[in-house]
Amino acid sequence: MRRRRILSEEDRRLWASVARQAVPLKGRAGLDADEPVATSAAKIASLPTVPAPAEAKSATLLKAASEPRKPALPPPPSQHPIERPTRRKLAKGRLPIEARLDLHEMTQLAAHAALARFLAQAQSMGLRHVLVITGRGMPGGSRGILRRVVPQWFASPQFRGLVSGFESAERHHGGDGALYVRVRRIR
Repeated sequence: MRRRRILSEEDRRLWASVARQAVPLKGRAGLDADEPVATSAAKIASLPTVPAPAEAKSATLLKAASEPRKPALPPPPSQHPIERPTRRKLAKGRLPIEARLDLHEMTQLAAHAALARFLAQAQSMGLRHVLVITGRGMPGGSRGILRRVVPQWFASPQFRGLVSGFESAERHHGGDGALYVRVRRIR
């Protein structure tokens, strides 16, 4: 059996202010702000539910049944961060950075198009690791729009087939203003 909770005067005032501001649903009775909470809750539970019209339900079912189902698309390829040993080799120069793209001073539209072309070309040439320089932004100013949006672009369907992973570059390769990008192999 549930224990009835005794409300303090402050709780009653709070409930009364909430109940006064509440607007009842169309076709339903309102609650009296001065009623105890337990009585109001019982009143809410006892209110009848309004069933949806049968015609609306059947029309929805017929519409859903008549529409042809689209075949399920395969999930997009996953992206993983570049593994630590590979990143270390890239940073130390033991694994070559096979191509570079500098997006400095480009608008988002121009940078997006250039990046798509660059990665598609790198993939077709069989390149594996490339460097994309986005820039850091202005000192004391903005953080750099390309620095923020390029990782988001990599997660988009257009780039998921081209990029298998990326990480921030080491300081001598551009630091936070550049990305090591692992290009996805063509299957």
